Amino acid sequence: MMRKTSLILLGAVAGAAVTILATQPRLMLVGASANAAAADTYRQLNLFGDVFERVRADYVEKPNDSKLIETAINGMLAGLDPHSSYMDPKNFRDMQVQTRGEFGGLGIEVTMEDGLIKVVAPIDDTPAAKAGVLANDLILKLDDEQVQGLTLQQAVEKMRGREGTTIKLTIRRKDVDKPVEVTLTRARIHVRSVRSRVEGDDVGYVRITQFNEQTTEGLKKAITDINAKVAKDKLKGYVLDLRNNPGGLLDQAIAVSDAFLQKGEIVSTRGRNVEETQRYNARSGDLTGGKPVIVLVNGGSASASEIVAGALQDHKRATVLGTRSFGKGSVQTIIPLGSGNGALRLTTARYYTPSGKSIQAKGIVPDIEVLQDVPDEMKSRSDTKGEASLRGHLKADGQEQTGSQAYIPPDAKNDKALNTAYDLLRGTQKNSAFPPNPASAVPN
Repeated sequence: MMRKTSLILLGAVAGAAVTILATQPRLMLVGASANAAAADTYRQLNLFGDVFERVRADYVEKPNDSKLIETAINGMLAGLDPHSSYMDPKNFRDMQVQTRGEFGGLGIEVTMEDGLIKVVAPIDDTPAAKAGVLANDLILKLDDEQVQGLTLQQAVEKMRGREGTTIKLTIRRKDVDKPVEVTLTRARIHVRSVRSRVEGDDVGYVRITQFNEQTTEGLKKAITDINAKVAKDKLKGYVLDLRNNPGGLLDQAIAVSDAFLQKGEIVSTRGRNVEETQRYNARSGDLTGGKPVIVLVNGGSASASEIVAGALQDHKRATVLGTRSFGKGSVQTIIPLGSGNGALRLTTARYYTPSGKSIQAKGIVPDIEVLQDVPDEMKSRSDTKGEASLRGHLKADGQEQTGSQAYIPPDAKNDKALNTAYDLLRGTQKNSAFPPNPASAVPN
């Protein structure tokens, strides 16, 4: 047996950072048929070598050998499914930063507007907030280099860096005649994957945007903050918003589910061989004290989000509300390929909800479907095609489902799904699916 250090992840755009040991068995071939198969494999490898040498020798321009091999590897993996791929060293590092949820930087959430970097919001208690960077500031220069012409990713990379190093920002601010210059010292920034608030003094709202290493602690803090602001007898329940959450780390999806469950299976993963099946169970202790929970999902809720929604739905711990989720029911393992060689992202298992259902190319069907009112100019872009529409996706067990609404109104007062959840928790709206009936839950 060959032992490799690998990383387990889930997500429509997935990453990983928690190291575990995964056993990868070697393929053992026995007998005449095995010899024939091996001979055919070597023949195909010789064919690849012949093509590679011909391209190197005769292509119209001298190709880059490393690029040729990298492209060939990616072609091989892309032929498996949409989520398997090769990550070069830079992409591997970026993925680790994303899933670790912390990096050296300034602490500002940004977007691109008219070729300039616009500040969405500074993160509390970070260099940007302390220096007075404001929402809607436009960043014109980074260390005297014009931002115009850079992509958003390139600008973000320039703002990130080693803790203790400095960078100068030139900012255009509304109602200020001259550009503002600020010099910031980079610090350790923690990505906020969890946001929360008390809605109308009686409902706790928790939104999870991704599943990174900070998510479980962020959820615990959110619940603690809500309980500190609202008396237990006054709190009607919680809304857990997983809409447009593309996924992330498997262990974080399990821990988030566990936060709402007292016992029972959360998820199982099943690889090619029966002995690779793993089951993950909840431990005693519901952080919400059994308060009612409504989970919001839509067409952009994928993978790790679907694990949480599926676990709480199957155990009748929560009512799932919104539109059918994305339908990514597979697990990817990140296998580092050695120093300077990047990593392999390989689909190694399917996952199943506690009732034994695979959501691959189907999605989680909400207990209560709520469609949003979509503006005319957004109607062509309001739906996701879902896993089933991806070329080369793993096939579903049974009928596949494609496409689901993924639009969330920017103004909460127009958010039908969110407001329906509030009305159900407060009892001003009734539905037979809420509260769920524990008697019909998956047996523990």
